[in-house]
Amino acid sequence: MALNSFSTLKTAAQNWIDRTDIADRVDEFISLGEARIYRKLRIRAMEKALSDTIASGVISVPSDYQALKHAYVNGSPVQWLEQQSTEYIYENYPTRSATSKPKFIAQDGGNFIFGPYPDSAYTIQGTYFASLTALSTGIETNWFTSNAPDLLLYATLAEAAGFEMNDEKEAKWATRFERAAADLQKAYNREMRGKTRSTPG
Repeated sequence: MALNSFSTLKTAAQNWIDRTDIADRVDEFISLGEARIYRKLRIRAMEKALSDTIASGVISVPSDYQALKHAYVNGSPVQWLEQQSTEYIYENYPTRSATSKPKFIAQDGGNFIFGPYPDSAYTIQGTYFASLTALSTGIETNWFTSNAPDLLLYATLAEAAGFEMNDEKEAKWATRFERAAADLQKAYNREMRGKTRSTPG
C-alpha cells in the first residue's frame, strides 16, 4: 500500500498498532505526531514569507508560526534584525515609546517586539518556519505525505506507543523518528551552508 495520504497513513498506523481497542484514536496520534515533527524540524518545506507593518510598536505572530528564520526592516538601506530574548529587549530598551529604527526582534506572547522601540510604522519582512495545515479527512496530503511518509508514520506510532504506556515500543518508534528527522534536517542544513545571506531586493 502506498503511504501518500492521510487515509493511507491512518490505515497503515492502524495495521502497525494492531489493536482494535484504540483504533478510533489514530486521528489523535497523527495530530500529536505532526506536533512532534514541528517541534523537531526546521526545513525548506516549512518556510513561509513574513510581511507585516508595525502598529503600536509590534506585529502579530502568525497563527502557524513555529520559529523565525530571519527578518528585516524593509527600506533603504535594509536593516537586518537580530533575534534576541524578550528579556534582552526590555532590559536594554526600557523606553517603550518612539525611539528609532529597530535592530533587534523578539517574541513576546502573541507579538513580535522590537529594540529600539520603532519610531515609525516600518514594514517588517523575512521568513519564518510554519506548521503545515493539519492532515485530516478534508486535507489528505501535504509535503510530508509526498516526501517523508516514514516520518509521519514513525511519529504517529511513537505517540500511540506512549498512549499504550509501552516504553519499549515508544523508544523503538521514537528512535526511527529521530533518524528520519535527522536525515531531513541534515539535507536542509547542507543546502543552507552552500548559501550566504544577501541584501533582499
